[in-house]
Amino acid sequence: MSADLQHIQKLLSEKSIPEALAAHKKFVPGNMKIYGVRTPVLDAIAKQFKEGGFALIKELWDAGALEEKLVAVKILQKTAKNDAVQSLQLIQYFASGIDNWAVCDAVGMQALQTIRTTKQQEIFALAKKYNRSKNLWERRLSLVLVEWYTRDKTLHPEIKKLVQPLENDAEYYVKKAVVWINKNFAKGK
Repeated sequence: MSADLQHIQKLLSEKSIPEALAAHKKFVPGNMKIYGVRTPVLDAIAKQFKEGGFALIKELWDAGALEEKLVAVKILQKTAKNDAVQSLQLIQYFASGIDNWAVCDAVGMQALQTIRTTKQQEIFALAKKYNRSKNLWERRLSLVLVEWYTRDKTLHPEIKKLVQPLENDAEYYVKKAVVWINKNFAKGK
């Protein structure tokens, strides 16, 4: 375990508050470890440790607590433009370890934010890869990865090809992503 990871875990323990822990447990169902740390604190930790780069990102992800994964995503968001190929590989590494909507949405919407205009084709390729997965979180990720692109009407046909096979999905969180994308289409967003 690196000194950076130890330091981050110590910060997460120190910044834990009962109200945040209760909120996370209420809104993010599952059995993962939760420290109970608010988002602005996670943002500050990511900013402080962004120089840890891809090795720290992977180490945080593997540590497995909700906030550790969220900090990993936030650091990737800040560093993805430094190595787009490795960033896309990390998304693939993350995909099978997603176990709740909050982490799924952070991975899909935040991690690649700085490269989504330059790596659009690669992001859509990842979305297509996960679209028919047996893993419900990978199916949700397939839509969350392309949610930002609903702003571009020329991409709507390609996004609709991802939405269509999931419209009758049995999983609640996949259905929610379908509704979300369709609402964006309806708003002209």
